[in-house]
Amino acid sequence: MRTVKVSDVMTREVVSVRPSTSLMDCAKIFVKKKVGSIVVVDKKRLVGFITQGDILWALTKKSIPDLSKIRVIDISRRKIATIKPDANLDEAIRKMKKLKFRRLPVVSGNEIVGILTIRDILTYNPEIYPELDELQQIKEETEKLKRISKAKSREYIHEGICEECGVTDILQKIDGRLLCNTCVALM
Repeated sequence: MRTVKVSDVMTREVVSVRPSTSLMDCAKIFVKKKVGSIVVVDKKRLVGFITQGDILWALTKKSIPDLSKIRVIDISRRKIATIKPDANLDEAIRKMKKLKFRRLPVVSGNEIVGILTIRDILTYNPEIYPELDELQQIKEETEKLKRISKAKSREYIHEGICEECGVTDILQKIDGRLLCNTCVALM
Protein backbone atom coordinates (compact mmCIF):
# COMPACT_ATOMS: atom_id res chain seq x y z
CA MET A 1 0.00 0.00 0.00
CA ARG A 2 1.35 3.44 -0.90
CA THR A 3 2.04 6.08 1.72
CA VAL A 4 -0.75 8.62 2.02
CA LYS A 5 0.44 12.22 2.04
CA VAL A 6 -1.27 15.20 3.64
CA SER A 7 -1.66 16.76 0.18
CA ASP A 8 -3.72 13.73 -0.91
CA VAL A 9 -6.54 14.41 1.56
CA MET A 10 -6.29 18.08 2.63
CA THR A 11 -8.87 20.72 1.79
CA ARG A 12 -7.28 22.97 -0.80
CA GLU A 13 -9.85 25.77 -0.78
CA VAL A 14 -9.00 27.42 2.52
CA VAL A 15 -11.30 30.08 3.92
CA SER A 16 -9.11 33.03 4.84
CA VAL A 17 -9.33 36.64 5.99
CA ARG A 18 -6.92 39.55 6.25
CA PRO A 19 -5.54 40.58 9.67
CA SER A 20 -7.59 43.80 9.58
CA THR A 21 -10.94 41.98 9.21
CA SER A 22 -13.38 42.66 12.05
CA LEU A 23 -14.67 39.85 14.23
CA MET A 24 -18.21 40.63 13.09
CA ASP A 25 -17.24 40.09 9.45
CA CYS A 26 -15.36 36.95 10.48
CA ALA A 27 -18.45 35.62 12.30
CA LYS A 28 -20.53 36.21 9.17
CA ILE A 29 -17.99 34.24 7.12
CA PHE A 30 -18.21 31.32 9.59
CA VAL A 31 -21.98 31.20 9.07
CA LYS A 32 -21.91 31.73 5.30
CA LYS A 33 -19.13 29.23 4.54
CA LYS A 34 -20.14 26.70 7.26
CA VAL A 35 -16.58 26.21 8.51
CA GLY A 36 -15.11 25.75 11.98
CA SER A 37 -11.93 27.74 11.45
CA ILE A 38 -10.52 30.51 9.32
CA VAL A 39 -6.87 31.23 8.58
CA VAL A 40 -5.55 34.78 8.82
CA VAL A 41 -3.40 35.47 5.77
CA ASP A 42 -1.29 38.46 4.80
CA LYS A 43 0.03 38.26 1.21
CA LYS A 44 -0.45 34.45 1.09
CA ARG A 45 1.56 34.10 4.33
CA LEU A 46 -0.13 32.50 7.34
CA VAL A 47 -0.13 35.01 10.22
CA GLY A 48 -2.96 33.70 12.41
CA PHE A 49 -5.69 31.15 12.94
CA ILE A 50 -9.15 31.67 14.40
CA THR A 51 -11.94 29.28 15.36
CA GLN A 52 -15.59 29.77 16.25
CA GLY A 53 -14.57 29.22 19.87
CA ASP A 54 -12.20 32.19 19.68
CA ILE A 55 -15.09 34.44 18.69
CA LEU A 56 -17.19 33.11 21.58
CA TRP A 57 -14.26 33.80 23.89
CA ALA A 58 -14.07 37.38 22.57
CA LEU A 59 -17.79 37.86 23.20
CA THR A 60 -17.41 36.89 26.84
CA LYS A 61 -13.97 38.32 27.69
CA LYS A 62 -13.37 41.48 25.66
CA SER A 63 -14.63 44.75 27.11
CA ILE A 64 -15.72 46.02 23.70
CA PRO A 65 -19.24 44.66 23.13
CA ASP A 66 -19.20 45.57 19.44
CA LEU A 67 -17.46 42.83 17.44
CA SER A 68 -17.05 45.16 14.49
CA LYS A 69 -14.45 47.16 16.46
CA ILE A 70 -12.17 44.20 17.21
CA ARG A 71 -9.73 43.10 14.51
CA VAL A 72 -9.28 39.37 13.93
CA ILE A 73 -5.51 39.61 14.41
CA ASP A 74 -6.08 40.93 17.95
CA ILE A 75 -7.46 37.59 19.17
CA SER A 76 -6.15 35.06 16.66
CA ARG A 77 -3.51 32.53 17.59
CA ARG A 78 -0.14 33.56 16.28
CA LYS A 79 1.91 30.51 17.24
CA ILE A 80 0.36 27.99 14.93
CA ALA A 81 1.15 24.33 14.50
CA THR A 82 1.37 23.55 10.79
CA ILE A 83 2.21 20.59 8.60
CA LYS A 84 3.85 20.31 5.17
CA PRO A 85 1.89 18.92 2.20
CA ASP A 86 4.42 16.13 1.62
CA ALA A 87 4.22 14.92 5.24
CA ASN A 88 2.90 11.45 5.88
CA LEU A 89 -0.75 11.33 7.02
CA ASP A 90 0.26 9.20 10.03
CA GLU A 91 2.62 11.99 11.13
CA ALA A 92 -0.19 14.54 10.81
CA ILE A 93 -2.54 12.40 12.90
CA ARG A 94 0.10 11.97 15.62
CA LYS A 95 0.63 15.73 15.67
CA MET A 96 -3.12 16.41 15.87
CA LYS A 97 -3.50 13.91 18.71
CA LYS A 98 -0.52 15.25 20.64
CA LEU A 99 -1.63 18.88 20.35
CA LYS A 100 -5.35 17.98 20.66
CA PHE A 101 -6.15 19.91 17.45
CA ARG A 102 -8.94 19.06 15.04
CA ARG A 103 -7.32 20.90 12.14
CA LEU A 104 -3.85 21.81 10.91
CA PRO A 105 -2.96 24.46 8.33
CA VAL A 106 -0.86 23.01 5.51
CA VAL A 107 2.08 25.27 4.62
CA SER A 108 4.61 24.99 1.82
CA GLY A 109 7.48 27.43 2.24
CA ASN A 110 5.74 30.44 3.73
CA GLU A 111 2.49 30.00 1.79
CA ILE A 112 -0.72 28.40 3.00
CA VAL A 113 -1.75 25.70 0.52
CA GLY A 114 -4.54 23.94 2.40
CA ILE A 115 -5.94 22.78 5.71
CA LEU A 116 -6.15 19.26 7.07
CA THR A 117 -9.13 18.40 9.27
CA ILE A 118 -10.26 15.27 11.03
CA ARG A 119 -13.19 15.21 8.62
CA ASP A 120 -10.75 15.15 5.66
CA ILE A 121 -8.98 12.15 7.17
CA LEU A 122 -12.14 10.22 7.92
CA THR A 123 -13.68 11.05 4.54
CA TYR A 124 -10.58 9.74 2.80
CA ASN A 125 -10.71 6.30 4.39
CA PRO A 126 -12.11 5.74 7.88
CA GLU A 127 -10.95 2.11 8.03
CA ILE A 128 -7.28 3.12 7.86
CA TYR A 129 -7.43 4.86 11.21
CA PRO A 130 -9.54 2.84 13.64
CA GLU A 131 -8.44 5.03 16.56
CA LEU A 132 -10.22 8.04 15.00
CA ASP A 133 -13.29 5.91 14.39
CA GLU A 134 -13.06 4.77 18.02
CA LEU A 135 -12.86 8.42 19.12
CA GLN A 136 -16.04 9.17 17.15
CA GLN A 137 -17.79 6.17 18.72
CA ILE A 138 -16.83 7.39 22.20
CA LYS A 139 -18.25 10.82 21.35
CA GLU A 140 -21.49 9.26 20.07
CA GLU A 141 -21.80 7.08 23.18
CA THR A 142 -21.27 10.11 25.42
CA GLU A 143 -24.02 11.98 23.59
CA LYS A 144 -26.28 8.94 23.84
CA LEU A 145 -25.71 8.73 27.61
CA LYS A 146 -26.61 12.42 27.92
CA ARG A 147 -29.85 11.83 25.99
CA ILE A 148 -30.70 8.82 28.16
CA SER A 149 -30.02 10.82 31.32
CA LYS A 150 -32.24 13.63 30.04
CA ALA A 151 -35.00 11.15 29.16
CA LYS A 152 -34.82 9.57 32.60
CA SER A 153 -35.24 12.96 34.25
CA ARG A 154 -38.56 13.53 32.43
CA GLU A 155 -41.73 12.62 34.21
CA TYR A 156 -43.79 10.12 32.21
CA ILE A 157 -47.41 9.40 32.98
CA HIS A 158 -48.47 6.03 31.60
CA GLU A 159 -51.55 7.03 29.67
CA GLY A 160 -53.96 9.91 29.57
CA ILE A 161 -55.44 12.72 27.52
CA CYS A 162 -53.02 15.28 26.09
CA GLU A 163 -53.79 18.79 27.35
CA GLU A 164 -52.75 20.27 23.98
CA CYS A 165 -54.44 18.12 21.32
CA GLY A 166 -56.82 15.90 23.33
CA VAL A 167 -55.40 12.59 22.02
CA THR A 168 -55.18 9.63 24.39
CA ASP A 169 -51.53 8.60 24.53
CA ILE A 170 -48.53 8.11 26.81
CA LEU A 171 -47.89 11.52 28.34
CA GLN A 172 -44.95 13.55 29.57
CA LYS A 173 -45.08 16.32 32.10
CA ILE A 174 -43.55 19.39 30.41
CA ASP A 175 -43.73 22.80 32.09
CA GLY A 176 -46.51 21.55 34.35
CA ARG A 177 -48.65 20.33 31.43
CA LEU A 178 -49.35 16.73 30.39
CA LEU A 179 -48.45 16.37 26.68
CA CYS A 180 -48.26 13.50 24.18
CA ASN A 181 -45.01 12.74 22.32
CA THR A 182 -46.33 14.40 19.15
CA CYS A 183 -47.05 17.71 20.89
CA VAL A 184 -43.67 17.56 22.69
CA ALA A 185 -41.93 17.08 19.32
CA LEU A 186 -43.80 20.09 17.88
CA MET A 187 -42.62 22.37 20.69
